[in-house]
Amino acid sequence: SFPDLKAFERRLTEYIACLQPATGRWRMILIVVSVCTATGAWNWLIDPETQKVSFLTSLWNHPFFTISCITLIGLFFAGIHKRVVAPSIIAARCRTVLAEYNMSCDDTGKLILKPRPHVQ
Repeated sequence: SFPDLKAFERRLTEYIACLQPATGRWRMILIVVSVCTATGAWNWLIDPETQKVSFLTSLWNHPFFTISCITLIGLFFAGIHKRVVAPSIIAARCRTVLAEYNMSCDDTGKLILKPRPHVQ
C-alpha cells in the first residue's frame, strides 16, 4: 500500500543519509593515508641509498613510507574499501530486491516506481 511504500522510502533515505557522514570520514582517511603512502614511496624511490642497501634496511631508513604503507594495508584488511562505498552497496542491494516488485531506487534511497508491464 502507498503508506507502507512511503514509510519504507523514508526509512531507506534516512538510513543512507545516516551512513553519509561516516562514509565521508572514511574517504578522507583513505585519501590522507594514500597521499602519505604515495609521498613516502616517491621519497623512498628517489633516495640513492635505496638501491645500495637491502630491502628491509631501505624500509627502516624510510619510516614515514613504511608506517603509512602498513597503515594503508591495515585499512584495506579492516574493510575500508567497503566502508567508503557503503551507501552505494545498500542502494544496489535494494535495487536488486525492488526489481522483483517493478521498482527501483536512486542513490539517496528515493523509490522509483516503474510502469506496470502491459499484458495482452
